[in-house]
Amino acid sequence: MIRIFATLFVVWFASLAQIDAVAAQDIAGIEDCTKTAGLDRRTGCLQANVNFLQRILMRDASEAQRRLQAAESEIGALKTALAALRKQLDALQAAKIGSDKALDDKAAAEKKK
Repeated sequence: MIRIFATLFVVWFASLAQIDAVAAQDIAGIEDCTKTAGLDRRTGCLQANVNFLQRILMRDASEAQRRLQAAESEIGALKTALAALRKQLDALQAAKIGSDKALDDKAAAEKKK
């Protein structure tokens, strides 16, 4: 019984260690400026990281904008198709009401005979 608890504790502790390791991963393309010697080099390293992140941000923003425009145009096309389908449905319902009325009139005429 103690062995089972010890095994479970080891597994639990190892999973906690993996969670911390995942949370501390670096971003691909970012330099580690803490190891750079000299204020000028460290400042240049940080500026390079800022520039890199700004490029990524602008790229992702333009991609999101492109996707948004594509979605908006698709929504417009779907609204147009929906309007056409509603028009067809209204025409069919009007035709059905007309045919139902004609059948009712015909049935009423036959009852009078």
